[in-house]
Amino acid sequence: TRFKPQRRINATDLPSAAEKLAILGGSIERLQDAGYVLIGMDHFAKPNDPLGIAQRNGTLHRNFQGYSTHAECDMVAVGVSSISQVGGAFSQNTKDLMAYHEAVSTGRLPIERGYVLTPEDHLRRFVISEMISHFHLDFSAIEQRFGIHFAEHFAAALTELNPMVADELLRLNPQSLDVLPRGRLLIRNICMAFDEYLSPEGAQRFSKVI
Repeated sequence: TRFKPQRRINATDLPSAAEKLAILGGSIERLQDAGYVLIGMDHFAKPNDPLGIAQRNGTLHRNFQGYSTHAECDMVAVGVSSISQVGGAFSQNTKDLMAYHEAVSTGRLPIERGYVLTPEDHLRRFVISEMISHFHLDFSAIEQRFGIHFAEHFAAALTELNPMVADELLRLNPQSLDVLPRGRLLIRNICMAFDEYLSPEGAQRFSKVI
């Protein structure tokens, strides 16, 4: 959902797709010239930074906060509207400051809403995290971990990604999926194919990442 000031922006005043790509390319080039490496979606780090080392070692992780060197761990959020992740559940604190103060002062958790992940959620979260962190999926490892047949379970997603395979942005093998260097800038789009909650309307709205 866009904020009201965002809705006031005239689309014709924004850079074109070609201009955005040029800006992105120039930004990446300057960061790489300065010694940074692309570790994932929109993120750069120095090679000797813990994130850069983790990316090279295949131990980089990503959660809803961003990239991390820590594997799955609980996160307890403090403050209005903040989001916690504990076990297999997410919860969000109230956005109302007065309600937050009232709950805390009376010894209650200021949680406004929450969501418990389903087994399918856990599977898809893992797949997206692997892809967005390592640009690679090992079908056999995922099949052993979750007890599925990857090609059958994600048939729709793989079909959706076929044009990117044809454009040599992805390499699809019987037991793996790899993001090729040219495709890394589109990692957000690639991961969308595995997002069960992204409606066709949402996919269309967010498909133009460039």
